[in-house]
Amino acid sequence: MTVSEQQPGRPDERTGRLYGVGLGPGDPNLMTLRAVEVIAEADVVAYHSARHGRSIARYIAAKHLRADHIEEALVYPVTTETTDHPGGYRGAMEDFYTEAAARLAVHLDAGRTVAVLAEGDPMFYGSYMHMHKRLADRYPTEVIPGVTSVSAAAARLGAPLAEGEEVLTILPGTLPEEELTARLAATDAAVVMKLGRTFPAVRRAFEASGRLPEARYVERATMAGERLGELADTDAASVPYFAVAVLPSRIDARPERAPGDGEVTVVGTGPAGPLWLTPETRGALAAADDLVGYTTYLDRVPVRPGQTRHGSDNKVESERAEFALDLARRGRRVAVVSGGDPGVFAMATAVLEVAAQEEYADVPVRVLPGVTAANAAAARAGAPLGHDYATISLSDRLKPWEVIAERLRAAASADLVLALYNPGSRSRTWQVGKARDLLLEHRSPDTPVVLGRDVGGPSESVRTVRLADLDPAEVDMRTILIVGSSQTRWGRRGDGTQIVWTPRRYPED
Repeated sequence: MTVSEQQPGRPDERTGRLYGVGLGPGDPNLMTLRAVEVIAEADVVAYHSARHGRSIARYIAAKHLRADHIEEALVYPVTTETTDHPGGYRGAMEDFYTEAAARLAVHLDAGRTVAVLAEGDPMFYGSYMHMHKRLADRYPTEVIPGVTSVSAAAARLGAPLAEGEEVLTILPGTLPEEELTARLAATDAAVVMKLGRTFPAVRRAFEASGRLPEARYVERATMAGERLGELADTDAASVPYFAVAVLPSRIDARPERAPGDGEVTVVGTGPAGPLWLTPETRGALAAADDLVGYTTYLDRVPVRPGQTRHGSDNKVESERAEFALDLARRGRRVAVVSGGDPGVFAMATAVLEVAAQEEYADVPVRVLPGVTAANAAAARAGAPLGHDYATISLSDRLKPWEVIAERLRAAASADLVLALYNPGSRSRTWQVGKARDLLLEHRSPDTPVVLGRDVGGPSESVRTVRLADLDPAEVDMRTILIVGSSQTRWGRRGDGTQIVWTPRRYPED
């Protein structure tokens, strides 16, 4: 592709031309025809190497180099060892790239064509890009793409990397271990590069994310000394930098499980769509054989080949839990899908109540948290939950109204902010009015009340009204109410945005 062509204010065509030449993963036969042509046309061939002087890039392109080529060996001042540069490793490398670019600029200014060789693809974790950023705005430049180590690894494994709507994630092994773990848990397929010294931490991240049994290992793909195997069986002491860890496509790769291998994971999807999922929840949903849940919540989860979905009505929680546990007893990995957080007026309790029965005692059950409706609405409004608060459901389907009223009085008299779930429905239209009147016995009419409806969804609405002005007709089951305490403040910022917050410091008097 042409990155910069001669235009007004663009690089001068009278200078030499810069090429970033992708050589592929190692086998010289995987170089592209265009790469070979560019090397043949070049006056100068540049390549990076460590201080030992051996360059993998030069090795790949060796049979295409001529005696009259001017060779520029760009030798790194430091690789894995320490440096006494005042800017540390990063400072030493920045100085090196600046000096190397200056060396190439001398040739370009003299009208020579310069080909910078790059293993794999020049723009994919390659050293060439540092030359590109320093030179492409000054000289006509073309980048020749190459086969990446990622593609080579998949080809050598004979395993599809990603299929259909699967997400492929490319990760450097130099990421912090916890970050690697989260990203591996959340994705469908992955390749982790830059192993070598990072391998022990990378392996721990695969294990912590639950993905180690799926992971494969590829060393020096397509090159001499190529090695393939299971990541779990790889000796850390033998792993070089030019190795990758691969999580291939999950499609058609789900193993047959025996009774005793199953489990139930209760997951919270947050108040709306994928933006509210945690990495751990994404991973559990992707790994499940079966998804069980209220149809509205199941519709938030992407459809994946190989998974079976079991949707049901919202009022059959115990039956849903029993069904999920029965599937798990037969060896299935089941994700019970819940909105918000599964432990807050949701499916976790229903599953655990049934799982407490003796017949399900041996079925593993995990609960993964999700963003609650209260937290979501509070964040949209500002910080009304900044101090102590109570969470109460106004639904009298599972407990009598007298209990609800008693708890409202107790929380209100304690001056707690209140997050009120399940405030109303088509069959329950009076509870909000009753709750408002009861709270007005303890709170000022000017107390702010946040009405958060469909937070995170397409019809999201978040607004704040006075407690005295709370209209039950404007509240339904998709709404959560946050009622402020005596200390809760509300107002508008300079841009007109309305905010609500409860100070963290409570007055002593």
